[in-house]
Amino acid sequence: MQPFSIPVQITLQGSRRRQGRTAFPASGKKRETGYSDGDPLDVHKRLPSSAGEDRAVMLGFAMMGFSVLMFFLLGTTILKPFMLSIQREESTCTAIHTDIMDDWLDCAFTCGVHCRGQGKYPCLRVFVNLSHSGQKALLHYNEEAVQINPKCFYTPKCHQDRNDLLNSALDIKEFFDHKNGTPFSCFYSPASQSEDVILIKKYDQMAIFHCVFWPSLTLLGGALIVGMVRLTQHLSLLCEKYSTVVRDEVGGKVPYIEQHQFKLCSMRRSKGRAEKS
Repeated sequence: MQPFSIPVQITLQGSRRRQGRTAFPASGKKRETGYSDGDPLDVHKRLPSSAGEDRAVMLGFAMMGFSVLMFFLLGTTILKPFMLSIQREESTCTAIHTDIMDDWLDCAFTCGVHCRGQGKYPCLRVFVNLSHSGQKALLHYNEEAVQINPKCFYTPKCHQDRNDLLNSALDIKEFFDHKNGTPFSCFYSPASQSEDVILIKKYDQMAIFHCVFWPSLTLLGGALIVGMVRLTQHLSLLCEKYSTVVRDEVGGKVPYIEQHQFKLCSMRRSKGRAEKS
């Protein structure tokens, strides 16, 4: 019985080796196929985000929207009048004559939530002489006074007390009457055909700097917040993909190592049995 036991054992070992050869490569091929199909990488197609990151992105977009709104409001209320005022050049004026028109002008005022009234205010006119041209011109307080009423020096706040409005106009008239013949600085527009000059500029370069700087800083801060959050999410996604690739590569090498060890053990056993026989 012993001569027949050795071929039977060799046949069983050969069948086991063939089963091992077909089993392990199949598992390895399955891993490689799973890796090439991209199943582990398709799990995180979207950028991972947390509640804090979502709030940060919303804050960034809110800051950018608020800065755009600030640009629009400041541009229409400050920048536009400033662009008109920079076209004016400085000159020297001398007061010639001041008077108050007989016909008072109409104005509207509010006296409560649902209360509106109509009033009148005196129109003060100040005529000056421009030193650079020697022409007679009508003086206004600032650019806003020219846009509201080009006929008067200024437009007071409308209310019911007519005596208070008249006394304010008389005080200004007396001030210019005392400066009769005394030169003072004023601003005129060379490109304008009308000889309207202003006493002071409402907006200077420092005000324009603040109107441009703070909205720009808010816009830059919002864009920086959104960019940093997106960059963090992108780096997190790349790190997770890299970890998945490394994990799959390490897992694919394990079956081949086990298969090599099994082959060595089988060869040693077959040699040992052959020596015994």
